[in-house]
Amino acid sequence: MAGFGSFEGRTAVVTGGASGIGLAIARRLRAEGMNVVIADIDPVALEAAAAEIGALAVQADVSRIADVEALAEATLAAHGSVDLVCNNAGVGPAGRLADLTLADWKWMLEVNLWGVIHGLHVFLPLLKANPRGGWVVNTASMGGLSPVEGLGAYVTAKYGVAGLTETLALELASDGAKVGATLLCPGPIHTNIGRSMRHRQGEAAPGGLADVDVATMAHYRTAIPWRPPEDAAEAVVRALRQGALYAITHPEQRDRIERRMGAILAAFEQE
Repeated sequence: MAGFGSFEGRTAVVTGGASGIGLAIARRLRAEGMNVVIADIDPVALEAAAAEIGALAVQADVSRIADVEALAEATLAAHGSVDLVCNNAGVGPAGRLADLTLADWKWMLEVNLWGVIHGLHVFLPLLKANPRGGWVVNTASMGGLSPVEGLGAYVTAKYGVAGLTETLALELASDGAKVGATLLCPGPIHTNIGRSMRHRQGEAAPGGLADVDVATMAHYRTAIPWRPPEDAAEAVVRALRQGALYAITHPEQRDRIERRMGAILAAFEQE
């Protein structure tokens, strides 16, 4: 599919838009001339971010379908249509699989996977109904393309986001829809994801998840540079202009994917 086309005067929705990658994307889209609606679970950070960039703020927990429906209603009321949806909200505590409770799994999947599913369910019909067409950008991770020890629940959700987005792109192309899809796979990016547990609500019993400074994990103690959120925003805009399925922030991590694919291909050769 051809790229997204002109940004000027069109409308974007960005979830998880009050900080980190979401705010960087929202800020960049505003600079490109778009109307921007940012959603976030943190009301204080949300209002500050919206005031900074001149966006509409809508408090929303993407794990709740009613909140995402309200987000769509607010967007249509303010701007009449939607052209771009960035399903970016996510959480990232660490925990070994054997230590996770079912409540841990439920929370991680409800935010990181069901949040994207809710966004797609609510906004895809609106994008398809837009005469100008539109685009969906779903934030996964390099952890959605290859595993990371200690982040099993996160990886599980992000693998799901990757498969969902890749399948969505196939189906949109098959349907001849004027809607495209991009999978954002950030590598090491400086964000607040290491402080996700503050957003976990209604859980009295201790689980196996905990906030962690990801930079201290063995997997991330490498020569691959940590980059600012603006690099992820640039990758998104570049992918939109090119009509690309993948938005990659760290091409240096290609070897991770080659190792994984090599192991898969080796298994086929043994049959």
